[in-house]
Amino acid sequence: MARMSVLTRDEAQNRAQLLDVHRYAIELDLTTGDDTFDSRTLIRFTVLADQDDTDTFVEIKPAELRSVTLDGHPLDPETLNGNRLPLKDLTPGEHELHIDAAMHYSRTGEGMHRFTDPADGETYTYTQLFLDDVQRVFAAFDQPDLKAAFDLTVTAPRTWTVLANGITEHLGDGRWKAATTPLISTYLVAVAAGPWHSVRTEHRGLPFGIHCRRSLAPHLDADADELLDVTRACFDRYHEKFTQPYPFDSYDQAFVPEFNAGAMENPGLVTFRDEFVFRSAVTDTQRQTRAMVIAHEMAHMWFGDLVTLTWWDDIWLNESFAEYMGYQTTAEATRFTDTWTDFGITRKPWGYDADQRPSTHPVAPEDVQDTASALLNFDGISYAKGASALRQLVAWLGEDDFLTGINTHIDRHKFANATLTDFIDSLASATDRDVHAWANAWLRTTGVDTLTPELHTDNGHWHLTIHNPPPTGDTTGRPHRITLGLYDHDLDDARGLALRTRLEADLPTHGTTTLSTPGPRPALLVLNDGDLTYAKIRFDDESAHTLRTRLSGLPDPLTRAVVWNALRDAVRDGELPPTTYPDA
Repeated sequence: MARMSVLTRDEAQNRAQLLDVHRYAIELDLTTGDDTFDSRTLIRFTVLADQDDTDTFVEIKPAELRSVTLDGHPLDPETLNGNRLPLKDLTPGEHELHIDAAMHYSRTGEGMHRFTDPADGETYTYTQLFLDDVQRVFAAFDQPDLKAAFDLTVTAPRTWTVLANGITEHLGDGRWKAATTPLISTYLVAVAAGPWHSVRTEHRGLPFGIHCRRSLAPHLDADADELLDVTRACFDRYHEKFTQPYPFDSYDQAFVPEFNAGAMENPGLVTFRDEFVFRSAVTDTQRQTRAMVIAHEMAHMWFGDLVTLTWWDDIWLNESFAEYMGYQTTAEATRFTDTWTDFGITRKPWGYDADQRPSTHPVAPEDVQDTASALLNFDGISYAKGASALRQLVAWLGEDDFLTGINTHIDRHKFANATLTDFIDSLASATDRDVHAWANAWLRTTGVDTLTPELHTDNGHWHLTIHNPPPTGDTTGRPHRITLGLYDHDLDDARGLALRTRLEADLPTHGTTTLSTPGPRPALLVLNDGDLTYAKIRFDDESAHTLRTRLSGLPDPLTRAVVWNALRDAVRDGELPPTTYPDA
């Protein structure tokens, strides 16, 4: 069999100039056996006029390709080359492509995954089509900027329920039909079929549901109130942030077995690994993490699903935006108010580590030539550094201007695709700040800035100089808007520290910043208190001495997280003896 081909950016751009894809009608039959299922696809598309080359291809990875017809004329299935079926000499105008195939079930999470529960013998199937695995389920012009409407019909065993991107209707005899989707990308189509245990409700006039396999029913029921409360709270908060209302007809969340990711933002049907259905006592931090993931995936309904990247070089923006919004909205809308502390402890070091390896890359890389390269950039920089950069952008712009720019972006590109340039242009329309220069400094460079304080006192004042050299190999540096935390010894607690005040400071793209303040110098100065920027920080000698004896006396857990990250970085950089770290 011919080797499978990955899609290149040039091929995707050429195909997007040639085709306008309107609608898919997909029929899946999940009753044909344990190894394969039947997949029949009708694609309606237009070949645009005035194109010199009208040859293209459609992708599919079948177990058996039974038949292909184009506008009623049969094509030879034997022309399938790997995962590409060539379509040659297309004429301008409307076309209909019919493809009938048998497709393999997956046991490793790609395409249509099939799972039999050892607890009760029940079987479940669900799709995971990111990044280019739609080809394992049905034929498609598989690239994110060829959005289309999808009509889906599924035949399943009679005891099963079928979930999809839209509301599903049981037609009888195991046949289910899903409501037609709005325009979405191929990788966002979703199906989950099986004898699900479901808890359903309604919110703002929309059906909401949570679903799991039957053997987990008691555990889902025990947490249903919390799951739905978090879902409703985040949903309402996003409607306060975004002017565009939720764009789909329902909101289902399916906790599925053997999921090979944390969760997937399929519009109207988010899938989660079912480890989030807790089987035993867990910490509140684990519940907070689950709430954050719910908020993260819901943010994608607007940013990723309604407005979708044009090509995979902007996958960071999907994930960074959802990561930022997930942590921020969970803190604002739910009882879990310490999410940014969790981010500082569990996520930010992931970004710092990835950014200091030889394999580092810009948050927004410019060299994503194909789908395989895109997956290589799916890392701590795309998630943690990108979200940190957006959090710094919010601090630098102000939240009102940031949300104004976001809503402009969504309004301009809803049900369509957009690029990083489009995003920055939308933000720039909401502020007088030079967002384009900010983006170049933050998103097109690599490495971590190091902010170092230098303090001295005279005549009842203390003076601070903050050094902000550019990262190694970078000639420009980055601007930072930070908060300085000033702490004194707590006179009522021998190991305690008391916050004197917090000061805001804007640091230029490189060089030094000097501040002068009346009064005694603080016992501890924490740069980036509140963790609003992405940078390593250092401590002056007196602050370092204070930390060796009173670190646990810092009253704010987020401040402690900033300090721990700083000490860890200093050990990594050879500036702090390793024994000092465990001593602290």
